Amino acid sequence: MKRSICVFCASAPGITDVYAAATREFARAAVERGLRVVYGGASVGLMGVLADAVLGMNGEVVGVIPGALVDREIAHRGLTELHVVGTMHERKALMARLSDGFVALPGGLGTLEELFEVWTWSQLGLHTKPCGLLNTSRYYAPLIAFLDHARDEGFVRRELRAELVVDDEPRRLLDQLISTS
Repeated sequence: MKRSICVFCASAPGITDVYAAATREFARAAVERGLRVVYGGASVGLMGVLADAVLGMNGEVVGVIPGALVDREIAHRGLTELHVVGTMHERKALMARLSDGFVALPGGLGTLEELFEVWTWSQLGLHTKPCGLLNTSRYYAPLIAFLDHARDEGFVRRELRAELVVDDEPRRLLDQLISTS
C-alpha cells in the first residue's frame, strides 16, 4: 500500500497568497515523494488548493468529510477517493487510520484541534506516527513559543515537544517526517 500523509489545513485561503503558494509547494513535495495525501475533503480554501495541486500532478488524494459539511465546505468531487462519514470524530479517526503521519499547514481552530488530538494520541501511546507543522511565513511562531514555554514550565514533556517536527520548508519537513516514521 502507498504511504500516506494526513494534512490538516484551512477551509479559508488566508489573507495573503503566501499560504496558497506554500500549500502548492507542499503538494509538489508530497507527490515527488510518492505520498498519497489524506485531508478533510473540501474544495475551498487551502484544502482545495492542496487537493487541486496534488491532482494536477497526477497524485492521489483521499478526502474525508462529515455529511453535514458536504455542502458547507463544498466537498471536492474530483478526488481519488471521497469518504462521507457521519461525524467529525469519525472523520478524524478515519483520516488517522488511513495515514502514516500528520502535518498541519496554516489553519484555524479546526486545524489546531486536529493536530493537537493526533499529537495527544501519540503522547498516550495510541500511535507512533510522526506529527509536523509547516511554519509558513512564521505563521506558527507564537504557537511554537507557547509550546516551548509549556515544556519549560513542566506541562509538556521534553521528549513529546521534540516529537513535533517544525520546518518552514515543505521538502525538509516531509523528509524529517519520513525519516522518523
